[in-house]
Amino acid sequence: MRNFVAWPHPLELQVKTLPNEPGVYQYFDKNEVIIYIGKAKNLKKRVSSYFSKTHENGKTKVLVTKIVSIKHIVVETETDALLLENNLIKKHKPRYNILLKDDKTYPWICIKKERFPRIFMTRRVIKDGSEYFGPYTSIKTVRILLDLIKELYPLRTCTYDLSHQNINEGKYKVCLEYHLKNCKGACENLETESHYNNSIKAIRNIIKGNFKEGLEKFQEMMLVCAEKMEFEEAQKIKEKLSLLGNYQSKSTIINPAINNVDVFSIISDETHGYANFLKISNGAIIQSHTTEIKKKLAETDTELLTHFIVEIRQRFNSISPEIYVPFNVNLGGIVKVTIPKLGDKKRIVELSERNAKYYRQEQFKQTQIVDPERHVKRIMAQMKKDLRLHVEPRHIECFDNSNIQGTHPVAACVVFRDGKPSKKEYRHYNIKTVVGPDDFGFYGRGGF
Repeated sequence: MRNFVAWPHPLELQVKTLPNEPGVYQYFDKNEVIIYIGKAKNLKKRVSSYFSKTHENGKTKVLVTKIVSIKHIVVETETDALLLENNLIKKHKPRYNILLKDDKTYPWICIKKERFPRIFMTRRVIKDGSEYFGPYTSIKTVRILLDLIKELYPLRTCTYDLSHQNINEGKYKVCLEYHLKNCKGACENLETESHYNNSIKAIRNIIKGNFKEGLEKFQEMMLVCAEKMEFEEAQKIKEKLSLLGNYQSKSTIINPAINNVDVFSIISDETHGYANFLKISNGAIIQSHTTEIKKKLAETDTELLTHFIVEIRQRFNSISPEIYVPFNVNLGGIVKVTIPKLGDKKRIVELSERNAKYYRQEQFKQTQIVDPERHVKRIMAQMKKDLRLHVEPRHIECFDNSNIQGTHPVAACVVFRDGKPSKKEYRHYNIKTVVGPDDFGFYGRGGF
């Protein structure tokens, strides 16, 4: 059994300071080669389990002995962690990972680029201008969503070329789907293109998670069924509506619309900056790097991020023509700079910022363990700045008063010294010199 005491010191610190968040972890050997990639609902709990128990599997035992350092990427959900793990394993092919299946394991919803677009499930993403939503880790979710769309908006399922010429020449005839009221007969010009496209627009909103309009229409369908005494049908609609509530619209980890892009972000305090880099290739995150930058001359975030971008692009030989950043940076026109305002691009930048934030927290925790005095000084300096004080708040007392409709007034005091709770100095008071609910009177008279 291997425990914390026996670990190399840096590895012990890394595990102790991991966040309790979903994400992907990467194990590196002494040659800085990735030997294993895994996903976790809780990074700290999952990684700790490798070192805090005896493993029966021989390969796992060997893997643990070869781990020298750990890196991780924080994501929003466990589903995102699963998808990101799949991408990184394909990219790096670690020695101790099993061979994963290809992208066809994940279903997508496609809105085909054509006149009177079809909507269907696919496991292949083809760059033909069509829109793809996903990927989804549950095929059941996709089918529920497509069934909902089919009941709300009758669309064609045929593969006919519905060009103006073909329709005007009467080349096609309505099929059984039209007679079953699953299609409105666009092939015989029984539905206008504008009406059909309005349905596509509403469906696109539903897939993206904007359910308001669709839910209202669905509720109407349920009420109509109830009025017609079709209670079984109404119950089916209600069940699908309930299942849809558990559906995750799409992942920010894979998006075919985002390709060959570098993402950068930074957060900072009085003495250091913490910058993150994500590389997006073919719609997926394939690389992540976070580092600490020590300030020398009170540099601004813009100056720090500009320096970081130039250095990282050189270090990783990046030739991506576009970068996403949270604010404008001047790179001399050598690359397109985009500051996303909404949508998936914005969420990717926010994900980068989250990783920088968690890296900063881990560095603070490690400093607190290795050099407590330095940690206290940094905390005090930051609080002095945030609270706009002239001196560091080394000693803080906080009071709160309470009473029952003006009677039985009491007060409590909590104390912090050097940023830590000093519980032995906590106090509880029965107030005797102030009458009624008069907090200001209590403070003014010091009336305990």
